[in-house]
Amino acid sequence: MRYERSAGAVIFRRNEGRVRYLLLHYPAGHWDFVKGNIEKGESEVETVRRETEEETGISRIKIFEGFREEISYKYRRDNELIHKEVVFYLAETDEEEVSLSYEHTGFKWLSYEDAMKTLTYENAREVLRKARALLLKLGIEED
Repeated sequence: MRYERSAGAVIFRRNEGRVRYLLLHYPAGHWDFVKGNIEKGESEVETVRRETEEETGISRIKIFEGFREEISYKYRRDNELIHKEVVFYLAETDEEEVSLSYEHTGFKWLSYEDAMKTLTYENAREVLRKARALLLKLGIEED
């Protein structure tokens, strides 16, 4: 079994007092957050910044201290089983414009409720629950 390690981010922006979360549509059909493989010599945060810019064109993000959630899962690619670990950070941007890379087929800025309905995988919904809990605690998002 092959092993992969990635880093990604729950990216949000504030719009007229409301928080909107960025979800990306992947060619396989699922909705998820920005993420990508950690390159040799690269830190998790450096990966998040690079992948965010490569996948969305967003270059201005503020990464929140105190949020680091790790998930793991297995998937099959070319008849090979891969064990993947992904660490997620929470990041804010003031950029609304998204320039998708070839790796994605769409994007949406969504409210928490709509993002929870749209995310394909339960582990991603759990990451979003935890991210929102921190934003509620910090007074950035209201219940």
